[in-house]
Amino acid sequence: MSQSAPKRKLRIRILCVFIAFASLLSLLGVRLVFLQIIDGSELHKKAVEQQTRDSLVASHRGAIYDRNKKMLAQSSVAHTITANPNEIQKAKKNILEIAATLAPILEMDVNDIAALLEKKTNHVTIKRRVEDDVANAVRELELTGIYLQEDAKRYYPYGHFASHILGFVGYDNQGLGGIEMVYEDVLKGEPGRIIALKNALDTDMPFKDETRIDPENGTNVVLTIDEVVQHFTEKHLEEAYYEEKVLSGACAIVTDVKTGEVLAMATKSDFDLNEPFTLPEDIEAQLSEIDDDDERTTARSNALQKMWRNKAVVDSYEPGSCFKIITGCMALEEGLITPETPFFCSGSKKVENRTINCSHHEGHGAQTFADAVKNSCNPAFIDVGLLIGKEKFKEYYKAFGFMDVTGFDLPGEASGIFYSDANYNTVELATASFGQGPVVTPLQLMAAVGAVANGGKLMKPYLVKELIDNDGNVLKKTEPTVVRQVISQKTSEQMCAMLENTVANGTGQNAYIKGYRVAGKTGTSEKVPRGSNKYISSFIAFAPANDPKIACLVVLDEPSNGQYYGGAIAAPVVGKILEDTLRYMGVEPQYTEEERQNLEVFVPDVKGLSIENAGKNLRNEGLTYRIVGNGSTVLNQTPKTGSTLPTGSVVILYTEENVAKATIVPDVRNLSLTEAQARLVQHGLNMNITGAGATGNSSNLTVANSQYPLPSAQVEEGTVVEVEFRYLDVD
Repeated sequence: MSQSAPKRKLRIRILCVFIAFASLLSLLGVRLVFLQIIDGSELHKKAVEQQTRDSLVASHRGAIYDRNKKMLAQSSVAHTITANPNEIQKAKKNILEIAATLAPILEMDVNDIAALLEKKTNHVTIKRRVEDDVANAVRELELTGIYLQEDAKRYYPYGHFASHILGFVGYDNQGLGGIEMVYEDVLKGEPGRIIALKNALDTDMPFKDETRIDPENGTNVVLTIDEVVQHFTEKHLEEAYYEEKVLSGACAIVTDVKTGEVLAMATKSDFDLNEPFTLPEDIEAQLSEIDDDDERTTARSNALQKMWRNKAVVDSYEPGSCFKIITGCMALEEGLITPETPFFCSGSKKVENRTINCSHHEGHGAQTFADAVKNSCNPAFIDVGLLIGKEKFKEYYKAFGFMDVTGFDLPGEASGIFYSDANYNTVELATASFGQGPVVTPLQLMAAVGAVANGGKLMKPYLVKELIDNDGNVLKKTEPTVVRQVISQKTSEQMCAMLENTVANGTGQNAYIKGYRVAGKTGTSEKVPRGSNKYISSFIAFAPANDPKIACLVVLDEPSNGQYYGGAIAAPVVGKILEDTLRYMGVEPQYTEEERQNLEVFVPDVKGLSIENAGKNLRNEGLTYRIVGNGSTVLNQTPKTGSTLPTGSVVILYTEENVAKATIVPDVRNLSLTEAQARLVQHGLNMNITGAGATGNSSNLTVANSQYPLPSAQVEEGTVVEVEFRYLDVD
């Protein structure tokens, strides 16, 4: 055997070992390429997740302000209580003890907390948005596996105020309604992060190495809403909502007619923005009676959607006689009529095979068009509609914006509906001319009547004035937008004058305000199906009529307290809102001569004066007086100093102690102005006139609707009884 044979075998063995090692190294190299290059990024991500705890830091949503920078919605610091169940279980801590310790602090059920801590996971949320005192109490316990994360809580300082405008946020701080939802991207900001190292036991490293990335807070939104005007609107609308027992909701809008800015928008009923998922107690009681869980859940969802529904934007309705403003403008603009054009009303009008009645069943007789507006005469407006013709009427209907959405800032806006060409005949034209048939939204009607008031410019209504940062710098500003010129300045002025006469002398007298020239129109429409005795009552007005600044619309859906004419129950609400708003805005009254003679004056302080000097001071203010007692010096007086009285009222002067006489307030409700005044005088009382009685048009159709003090109250002689009068000949 040659010596080369063993050497050859050794070389073969060495080669095999080399090949084996080379193959192994190649495989390791290939594996390394996969780990470092192909799967590297994914493995790195998993390593980071395994070795760190990454938690979000909530950003603060931008604030929402009214036009004068009053805070309407803001975010405050809150905390979220979280837990790492795996950490608690690995540390062999007693879960029930931890749950029992946390339960009273967090006001939660022990079993609910324990169930969370028993989960096989690294993270659970126990409770969100807890206040500082609760968070500090939890922090002081230093419980294993229990952590606090920085969070943000949305807070609405006025509760129910402007609820349908502002909207609200959900559990994850996301906007779910109103401005909060529409401007979500602007308001929400960007969340921050806290990254902390973890060990192999899934607990934090002892040296607490953390990296914090601060959140970016959201941008602030400034609305066109005026908080004061909004309060006026909500107050008076709510009074009417309950007084008239409105079954299907009510809404009101106040706008600047020159810019399209919405100064106030209210819907009743409303809800608490801080508790948006809490239904009224009566609704909850009804839901509790539903046995089926799925059915109850569906009913709850429907009830919440109804509660959150913004009636002023989302609902559409037949505007009734308020639409006569638009019909009149069409005919005036086309030169088909003038305010002096004669018409005749017999109490009804036959169109093809249908007889359409006037609300004044005995008819208005011969009248001008201006009279027809004042009287809200259906037959006259049917004649006007027929003069306009089907095509031109529909053309103007579209031009006034009723067939499109306005592009408003809030969600769910409906568009108006008109007849299809196949269903648009002479009868439909006749009924549409006085607001029956086509449907519009309150917002569309406000925009259209705003154009009538401002000289013919259809303005786009808007709710957001500007976006600002935390230093007050304006990032974006909304400018008024003219959609189109729909009528001329002349037509606008003619209609304004006729609508002012409607409030001063016609069916709109219940919106009359002494010293302020109000132009307005009543509206009453019967809901479909006809004959259901369900009505929508409305009134729209603007002021001052000779230089319009603001407009107001009130809609009451299904009043059920006996009266349903818009001129009777919606007009007084508009009058109160306009009066409060005009005074707040500093608009100077423009009194007529007749109004000046009946102005209210402040009662001067004449206590301590001689009878002669006291009488002189009172006469200088246009007041009369009566002396009670045999002294020569005034010791007391009724009404008290600072009270207001109509010119010519009586002040009682007491010249002896304890001689004041008491009297019982009589019931003057349903009496005419003359009768009410006479009855109060008999009882030694003064009367302050509000409502339609202030027009000076004393007749049996103007009667006392309410009074304060109430009947049978015992008061001193000379006390002022405030009596609100209503005009009855309305539609």
